[in-house]
Amino acid sequence: MPIRDVLVTAIVVGVLPFVLRHAWMGVMLWTWLSVMNPHRLSWGFAYSAPFAAIAAGTTLIALFTTRDPVRLPSSGTVKVLIAFIVWMCITTAFAVFPGSSFEQLEKVIKIQLMTLVALAVLHEKKHIQVFVWVNALSLAFFGIKGGLYTIRTGGGGMVWGPGGFIQGNNEVGLAILMTIPLLYYLRLTTEHVWVRRGLVVAMLLSAVAVLGTQSRGAFLAIAVMSFVLWLRSPKKLLFGTGAVVAAIAMISFMPWSLEERIRSITEYEEDSSAVGRLNAWETAFNVANDRFTGAGFDMYNTTTWAMYAPIPAERRASDPSIIRAAHSIYFQVLGEHGWVGLILFVTIWLLTWREASRLRRRTRGDPRFEWVFHLAGMCQVSLVGFAVGGAFLSLAYFDFPYNLLIMMVVTQRWLNLQLDKRAAPAEADTAGATPPGSPQLAGGLK
Repeated sequence: MPIRDVLVTAIVVGVLPFVLRHAWMGVMLWTWLSVMNPHRLSWGFAYSAPFAAIAAGTTLIALFTTRDPVRLPSSGTVKVLIAFIVWMCITTAFAVFPGSSFEQLEKVIKIQLMTLVALAVLHEKKHIQVFVWVNALSLAFFGIKGGLYTIRTGGGGMVWGPGGFIQGNNEVGLAILMTIPLLYYLRLTTEHVWVRRGLVVAMLLSAVAVLGTQSRGAFLAIAVMSFVLWLRSPKKLLFGTGAVVAAIAMISFMPWSLEERIRSITEYEEDSSAVGRLNAWETAFNVANDRFTGAGFDMYNTTTWAMYAPIPAERRASDPSIIRAAHSIYFQVLGEHGWVGLILFVTIWLLTWREASRLRRRTRGDPRFEWVFHLAGMCQVSLVGFAVGGAFLSLAYFDFPYNLLIMMVVTQRWLNLQLDKRAAPAEADTAGATPPGSPQLAGGLK
């Protein structure tokens, strides 16, 4: 019996009894299974086992048996997220092909349902910290593995993902890239020296793995993210010099094919893949202008393309009639759910960014909440990567960005509670104190 299958099964079965008592543990188990897909690394019975469904089902039952509080945060971000979920259900009902679109809706709803569950059950600092660790290490595994593979092959082999949303090289490249800021946050807040050193190694190998994917979108994202990190760094000269030296060292190690792919960003007219994306984007734009609710999840078919694909022109090297995925989180949502869906989608991430900015503003310079300040800053860096790299990938429903949303919203709730607790004794002392200059009688009576 394969050891990997036994190990994954033992972990899942061993955690399930605790989930019924503490629903937040079910969220951790679901996150590990959905983000990392550890069962997909096996070769036996565990490969196709419905572990994620089992974890999700047990967690939903735990909402009624848990000893911990279950309450959705009162947040504008959560309200817009719920509105987006409802709108996706509406657009599926009015899709060009409702039946096949509903199949994809089921997958998306499962992710969004567990997002809402996580928002409802993660309350304590411990919950938040463990959630960050689970997310970071689940993807860092592929960063470490991909980095070692890139080094071993001298950059000649391309790094691919494990499956699911991040099966392709472009998708796993962005996912690993978005994980690096969380690894940096963990390094800043971890006390153990050897753990910090291990996290540094994980970050370096992850950066090598991103280059090993040879993803043009990830390359653009890492450039913008590095700039944001440089702006946030208190030692800009030291950070900037180190980043440039590291970048030169890693790129010089890579084969010339990487340089050619990077150069092709500015020579997209000669790249059939890039031009094909432009055709897909124009198709999504045409769909949204003609259909208020978009075409639904299953818009990538000959019927939709025949109606909305752009007319072939000599200026484009790729035939617009060739059906392609949107290859952009923005055009993906635009074509599938119309302009309303795109507005809701973008608003979700703008509000998440605002949550992070507010956390940084409220905790700046306060040593009691230094970890909150760093977490919010690194989540913003990851969001920058998602916004830039996602412009070239169909990852609108990928779990990890929504987990960043969870981190920011539940941390905001936790911080509000801590500040309220500290304000309450001060108010009580003020209320019971005698105003200066007030006359006092025997027994303390005024």
